[in-house]
Amino acid sequence: MLFMPDGSVKVLRDTSERRREITAMLRSRGSVQVTPLSEQFGVSMQTIRKDLHYLEEHGVATRAYGGAISSEVVNAGAEPAIETKRVSHTEEKERIGRLAAGMVKAGDSIMLDSGTTTLQIARFLPDEEDITVVTNDFDVLGVLNQKRKIKIVMLGGELRRRNMAFYGAQTVAALDDLLLDKLFLGVDGFDVERGITTHHEPEAQLNRKMVETAREVIAVTDASKFGKVCLHRIIDVGDLDSLITDAGAPDYIDQAAERLGISLYKA
Repeated sequence: MLFMPDGSVKVLRDTSERRREITAMLRSRGSVQVTPLSEQFGVSMQTIRKDLHYLEEHGVATRAYGGAISSEVVNAGAEPAIETKRVSHTEEKERIGRLAAGMVKAGDSIMLDSGTTTLQIARFLPDEEDITVVTNDFDVLGVLNQKRKIKIVMLGGELRRRNMAFYGAQTVAALDDLLLDKLFLGVDGFDVERGITTHHEPEAQLNRKMVETAREVIAVTDASKFGKVCLHRIIDVGDLDSLITDAGAPDYIDQAAERLGISLYKA
């Protein structure tokens, strides 16, 4: 049976009807979770898992931690332009940036990955002489340049205008002799099973090198990135030390953070 918003109950005649309902939810929401579906349809979690397995076999869904993602979401579409990213989820990114900047202490050397969320961290960083910031992001450089005391290290390479950041072998090589306290890592996709992913292969390569150079790896992302999977994998979620997100993060992120020993912060 299906519990309707008005409190009435709709009886589902057979398995195929329930699976059609789940398919519709996947297409409208992008992802579904086993426990809520079990409660909503009045069937066991094992039954829902069989439904999701069936939908995966038929190309409708891709299994993920605690549920499934719509196949239309996985590797869906092109990477949004930087202009689009700058105006999406701006309030959440600002809150995340302020919280993350508050974690930077005097004497810290940090790395800010490219992205509109890490840009907000740059905005809120205290202007202190004994803070060093390494970045490959042109816009982050512009913000930091307005602060007169912070030491800035800019990674060179080839400028990718799609997101105004530098990549390539030269960029990766520049990290060989660095050891930093904190990496603030932006993401395009965050899936508990499939890891942290991005659209651009050179970015994934550089991000993995960034992770190697940092004592502490902190992912920063608004809740819209959860359940999304892009083509190029950076690291497993379990490789993170901390995750900073917003209050819209789904409950399964709390559960995963606790299971994997990740410090979770919600701005």
